[in-house]
Amino acid sequence: IVREREVGTMEQIRMSPIGSLAFVLGKTVPYFFISLFSSMSIVGLAMLMFDLPMRGSWATLLLAVSLFLVGALAFGLLISTIAETQQVAFQVALLTSYLPTLMLSGFIFPITSMPPFLQAVTYIVPARYFLIALRAIVLKGVGVAAFWQDLVALAVFATVILTLASLRLRRQWA
Repeated sequence: IVREREVGTMEQIRMSPIGSLAFVLGKTVPYFFISLFSSMSIVGLAMLMFDLPMRGSWATLLLAVSLFLVGALAFGLLISTIAETQQVAFQVALLTSYLPTLMLSGFIFPITSMPPFLQAVTYIVPARYFLIALRAIVLKGVGVAAFWQDLVALAVFATVILTLASLRLRRQWA
C-alpha cells in the first residue's frame, strides 16, 4: 500500500470500482499462500535435513501457521497504512515485529529466564504463542487441547490487527 501511494497508483485504485475489501484481499491472499508454502517447505526440509520429527497433525500445524501468517500479514498491512514511505514502513516493521519476535518469543532466550517485566511484555508478542503451538505439534505431538489457548491468542491477534488495518485503510479510502 505504501508503494502504491509512493508511485501514485493509489489514487487510480481509489477511483476504480474496486472496494477496499477486494483491494486488501488482492494484496494479501497471494502473500498468504506464498508464505504458507514457504513455511511448510521449511518444515519439510527440516525433517529431511535435520531429522526433525513430526509427531503431531499436519492439519493442526497448517492451522497454527495460517493463524500466525494472517496476523503477520495484517500487521504488515497496518504498518503500510501508517507509514509514509517504504523505508519508514521497513524500519517500523523491523522495530515492532522482527526484533520483538526474535528477542521476546522464547525462540532464542527462554521466557522464564527473562526479568519479570520482559516476561509480561512477551504476552503481546504473537510469536510466543506460535512457538508454543509449533513445539507442541511438531516435537511433542500433543492434541489441540494442550495448546488451544495459544491458537485462540493467535486468532484474537489476527482479528484485532486485521480490523485495525481495515479501519485505517477504510478511513484513507474515503
